[in-house]
Amino acid sequence: MESKRTPPASSAGASSPDPGGGDAPGVHLTTFTHEGRFWDVFLKVVEDPADPDSCRARLRFLPADRGDHEEPVETAVVIIEPSYAEALEVARGYDRYHLSAMLRSVT
Repeated sequence: MESKRTPPASSAGASSPDPGGGDAPGVHLTTFTHEGRFWDVFLKVVEDPADPDSCRARLRFLPADRGDHEEPVETAVVIIEPSYAEALEVARGYDRYHLSAMLRSVT
């Protein structure tokens, strides 16, 4: 049986390795511009052993022109849904204005 809080095997390949050498950034949601830079946005699932029946996720932002000294930035857990599919749907529903506001909150 597949876990409700992790991505299905078919979408696991949708992410690319983290160019910074860390763990995979998650599922790519979109790319948008903010303050003159392009930012890739990923959905990053967070394990929560205290609540195994939910899917918790954060957004990870990677600048397309990232320098060697720059690390990815992440929000706190901002999505809590009963399943991975619902969390992905919520994340894909964020528009550029929501994403810009979340990025500003962590930079």
